[in-house]
Amino acid sequence: MNEIVTQIADRVGIAPDLAEKALGMMLGFLQREAADGPVAKMIEAIPGGADLVAQFNGAGAGGGGLLGGLMNSLGGGGIMGLGQQLMGEGLGMGEITSLAKETIAIAKQYAGEEVVDEVVASVPGLSQFV
Repeated sequence: MNEIVTQIADRVGIAPDLAEKALGMMLGFLQREAADGPVAKMIEAIPGGADLVAQFNGAGAGGGGLLGGLMNSLGGGGIMGLGQQLMGEGLGMGEITSLAKETIAIAKQYAGEEVVDEVVASVPGLSQFV
């Protein structure tokens, strides 16, 4: 897993510990939002993926202050909620977009394009970011 985190951190231009947390948050988001079968296959295929989900799934959840609470109450969780959580960790939109693309690229490398495409297609709005 360290190799994957380092690779993502280098490509996105962020610290490895932040990359690790953000990757765990993204995988946790996918686990909650995507079709169960394909996302389970994808997370299991990524070395250390399940551990990251267990460690960071829900990190930053419920955050975002007043705006975050308003977004959640209006049904603005989903992809926008994840973006808010990642911004709360100090990431900018460009970094979040790069992180999403790198996460999907890593997932395809380990789980295969077909499985990952199923995951992406099952999450409303995700395809425009990856």
